[in-house]
Amino acid sequence: MSPITHFFMGWAVANSAPSLNKRERALVTWAGVVPDVDGLGIIADRLTRNSSHPLNWWGDYHHILAHNLCFALIVAAVTAVLAKQRVKTTFLVLLSFHLHLLADLVGARGPDGEQWPIPYLLPFMKEVQLTWSGQWALNAWPNFVVTAVLIAIAFIGARRSGV
Repeated sequence: MSPITHFFMGWAVANSAPSLNKRERALVTWAGVVPDVDGLGIIADRLTRNSSHPLNWWGDYHHILAHNLCFALIVAAVTAVLAKQRVKTTFLVLLSFHLHLLADLVGARGPDGEQWPIPYLLPFMKEVQLTWSGQWALNAWPNFVVTAVLIAIAFIGARRSGV
């Protein structure tokens, strides 16, 4: 799914616990997006595509480096250091992170029809790859509906809080 969808999904999780402070809500929200840090290689790919040594960092590393349990535990450890309500915030961060993985499992098929498996147990076990045969394409209508619903939830939440 889109990073925008992941952001609003994380925001919805963060705002499900009104007792969290701003920093803790931000940690939970960003945990829903942070697995896509491994997709930043697309910038280097675009910058080098016409060079004599083009990079393929996005193709080689997206859904690999940060879409796994090891990275989730790193994010959880950072959260435990930064949060005041450590247990609650860390639990919600792990929930938000794993919702990202679930959303990608359900709706992140590439435009060429290729599935993006999730190597959940990397670096411990390379063989375990999470896939779903019914994975939607990135531009499929269900992804747009999910995004629209999450944006509506954000607007309703903002309105109720007086923002």
